[in-house]
This record gives sequence, structure tokens and C-alpha cells, in this order.
Amino acid sequence: SPGAVLDIGAGQGDLLHLLAGAVPGAALSGIELSATGVEHTRRKVPRADVRQVDLLAADAVERLAGIDIDVATCIEVLEHLDEPDRLLAPIRASMGPGSTLVVTVPGGPISAFDRLIGHRRHYSPDDLAELLRTAGFQVDRTFGAGFPFFNLYRLVVVARGDKLAGDIGSGGVSHAARFVMKAFDLLFKLNLPRSKWGWQSVALATVPPATLTSDS
Repeated sequence: SPGAVLDIGAGQGDLLHLLAGAVPGAALSGIELSATGVEHTRRKVPRADVRQVDLLAADAVERLAGIDIDVATCIEVLEHLDEPDRLLAPIRASMGPGSTLVVTVPGGPISAFDRLIGHRRHYSPDDLAELLRTAGFQVDRTFGAGFPFFNLYRLVVVARGDKLAGDIGSGGVSHAARFVMKAFDLLFKLNLPRSKWGWQSVALATVPPATLTSDS
């Protein structure tokens, strides 16, 4: 099991809370841009080292100093960025050789609702692999996930489009929409773990061994 896990974009601390129960011996850390998110995560997972960090800032690497990283998770974050390579750079610089990065991002078409919540682009597994290699990671595996029910959910979101965006913008979601989302929560458990048709892109990458120089 991993000794030290860093959650990038910890949000409200849900993943760290899950890991705290699943891997009780792991050293847990989280970084989050939102001060409110940091506060919620610290309350939810008191033993985790949770820091408010802007990974696009010039001092990002310094702000990560002292965090051990065997495994880093970056779950549903990169799709919100115009320049995701800038976020990955300080993470890559802070991870030692052999450490692992786990990334998930949405694939498939972008809906009006996606744009409302800040999605800049979606990624195929090949797109995600190219981004990670450019950032200096060794890509061990990429695959699609979520077929068939996540894809079906995405199609419903795309079809509802502007109406769903309007519901959120007005501060409410209809009871019917809430019922449908709860139904999909159950159906998601039946998705295939891997499929080339899945509209959720997943990558496992590692930091390659340090290259010896001619002076070594």
C-alpha cells in the first residue's frame, strides 16, 4: 500500500476521507486553491496535511516543500485549465523517481453545463497520455472508463444542455433531475472498469529514474 498520498485539488476532502478509512497507515496530504475547501478538508480529515496552494503561482514548488509523495492523485482537475501543463510542472518537480500519478478527466463531448462549471476541454486517453509525457511523466497506462452508463449520463447532460445550465444558474435542480442523478449513481456501479468506448479518461504515470550525467 502507498506510504504517502497527495490529493491535488482536494476540494471538500471526500477522496482524502475515503483514503483515511481505506488506507489507515498512509500519510495523507492535500492541496487546494479554495480556502473554504481547505477548511472543509481539514475538518473532515484532521490527520491530513492540507495546504492552500496555487499551483500556477511562481512559488508553488516551495509551497509543496516537506510533503512526501509516493502517490499523487489528480481527479477531475485538468479539464478546468487552459494550460494544464503549468499545473503539472510543480507537481512533477516535487515527486521523486518511481512515484506514481493517477489522473482522471472527462472525455466525450462538452455540454453547456460543462462550460458553466468551468470545463475548458475534455480528453481522450491518447490526449491525456500526450499531456503527461509533455510534462515529463512516463505514462504506464491510459484507458477509457464509464461505459455504458456514464456515457449515457453524459448524453443526458448534453441533451438537456442549456436547460440544466439554467437550473443550476437559478440556484435549483428539479426533483425529477435529482431522481435521475440518484438513479445514475446506482447504475455507475455496473459500468465496465475499462472500455475503449468509455467517456472517462484515466491515466497511471510515474516519474522516471533520474538520468545520469557524463560527470557522474
